[in-house]
Amino acid sequence: MLKTFAKACLATATLTLFSGCLSQTMSASNSAVSSADNEVQVTKKYIEIAEDQQINVTNQRTLEGTINSLATQMMRNKKMNTSKPVLITSFVRLDNFKKTTEFGRIVSESMINEMSNRGFNIIEYRGQLAVSINEQGEYFITRNPYKLKDEIPNTYVVVGTYSRQFGKVMLNARVIDNITGRIISSARATYLHNKRDDCVLFKDCKPARTIKIIQEK
Repeated sequence: MLKTFAKACLATATLTLFSGCLSQTMSASNSAVSSADNEVQVTKKYIEIAEDQQINVTNQRTLEGTINSLATQMMRNKKMNTSKPVLITSFVRLDNFKKTTEFGRIVSESMINEMSNRGFNIIEYRGQLAVSINEQGEYFITRNPYKLKDEIPNTYVVVGTYSRQFGKVMLNARVIDNITGRIISSARATYLHNKRDDCVLFKDCKPARTIKIIQEK
């Protein structure tokens, strides 16, 4: 009878131990599943936010809205020190950093207005050492390097690129510390002009085809 009781106690202890191990295993498994599910839900939320930003911030259907989006995105970056001088350069072609167009110059000129109105300390580095005058008018800004100051103060520099795609133009802008090269802020926007041919926008349309008229012999 004592042997039977001992066997019963051993069986009970074994069952209790097995149940405890099974319970711990299931608990660990549930915790892993819960953690994985939480990561999925957080990722889904980030994707929803990214889609919302693309629809309402990145994609713009007017050039004015595109420029406003770029300026607003850079303004919201907390690393931006608005008291430091900022100079803005012409937006250039993504495939050639030494080429721009009237489009690139319009974007940079408009960025001067947008960022200045938002409180940034924008400086005009194209100012001549003197005002020049001719019969057509009076001038102060120039792109002639020989008429400009030799140096500019420690500043942030706004650089930008654009890439022509079918029905749209993709623009990227960065604020760079000109001493360290560190990117202080960045922004991205897409101008959805929906034109099949944007040559009118960039003023590079091919000349109209001409036909020679000759006298029949």
